[in-house]
Amino acid sequence: MTISLAEFAQDRRRTLMAGGLALVLALLLGAVLYWWAFIRFHPPPSIFDTPVDDVAGYLSLDDFSQLPVEERMRFLLGFADRFRGLSQSESAVLAGFLAGLSGPARDQLLQNMKTLAKDILADGARRYLELGTASERSAFMDAWLVEWMKTGERMTRGKERERSDGERLAAIKRDGQEESARRPSDGISLDAGNAVEFLDFWQREVETTATPKEQGQIVRFLTDLRDHVLKPQG
Repeated sequence: MTISLAEFAQDRRRTLMAGGLALVLALLLGAVLYWWAFIRFHPPPSIFDTPVDDVAGYLSLDDFSQLPVEERMRFLLGFADRFRGLSQSESAVLAGFLAGLSGPARDQLLQNMKTLAKDILADGARRYLELGTASERSAFMDAWLVEWMKTGERMTRGKERERSDGERLAAIKRDGQEESARRPSDGISLDAGNAVEFLDFWQREVETTATPKEQGQIVRFLTDLRDHVLKPQG
């Protein structure tokens, strides 16, 4: 069977078109695979089944800040638990990793921590301002302070201290009031007491990560929180 020149040319065009389509599909598939492997959101690694430098490295990825606040705090608490149980070799690896962290990776790590602080404060401020009465807001501030004091205990000690919420709250207010009394000429200082050091930290480091709306809400919340802590107990 003979094939005319026109038929040959038509078959050739079909072959080239099919080959071109296959090439385009291959390029698209490659782009999708590249996106999936390198550009897409990366979930946090397993805290205890991943090399310690990879776990620490996740803190310097923008993906960390895309997690909900609860998941970011859970990751940090898990990392703190592992850090307390590091072997000598793992400690050396972690120390070397942190010492070598520089440039954009270091900047992203610091930005992630600032963003986390902002998100914690923004969430607290939003919930606080949704409350309608002074008694509700007072109770919320007490609960918020106690909650984050417990979180700090779990992160630094691995467990909460054996004391009641009332004792924690009394200690927070006592420390704030004692610090304020030591500097009467300053009045109510922005950094009086551990609980209200948030104000100074916020204004110095975190404010630029917030939207104008978040800034207004957080300043209102922290100002009320400071006054609440330093208010003389009846």
